[in-house]
Amino acid sequence: MKREDIEKTVKDFMVEELELDAETITPDARLKEDIGIDSLDVVDIVVIVEKSFGFKIKMEDMANIKTFKQFCDYIEKKTA
Repeated sequence: MKREDIEKTVKDFMVEELELDAETITPDARLKEDIGIDSLDVVDIVVIVEKSFGFKIKMEDMANIKTFKQFCDYIEKKTA
């Protein structure tokens, strides 16, 4: 899957399902501080990523992911 497709899938989910502001979702945006993702949102995101991309996310991996770019990097690495 192309990087652009990964970013679009994740961003679309965040906007549609979590009702987050699309303008805040930039590559360098911090997931919690800038975008406003809380722990319940993380669970929802993990579920949709697992369904959309076909791999399991370890919660300890999520603890090290701070920005939208890092999250997409993680997905890209796992789907390569």
